[in-house]
Amino acid sequence: MKIVTTKLFEQQLEKILELIIEQDATAAKNFKSYLDTIILNIPSKEKKYKKSLYFDNDNIKDVYFQGCVVVFHVDKERDEYLIMGITSK
Repeated sequence: MKIVTTKLFEQQLEKILELIIEQDATAAKNFKSYLDTIILNIPSKEKKYKKSLYFDNDNIKDVYFQGCVVVFHVDKERDEYLIMGITSK
């Protein structure tokens, strides 16, 4: 399965990174690096993640990471994981 991100996710991530960079550029780099690792590992750890609190759909799940929630959709028909968005808790 491939991993695809939405424009909304990219925009939200950019805003979060800008806030982190204001305080510590190294922390922003580490945040992004670790987030990339989590996203790349979603296919192998999909069952670990619980159904999203934001959607009433078993194929939409939440990943909690350093005070943020990454929401992704498992689309078996398209053979992809769609990273829908990221928000601060």
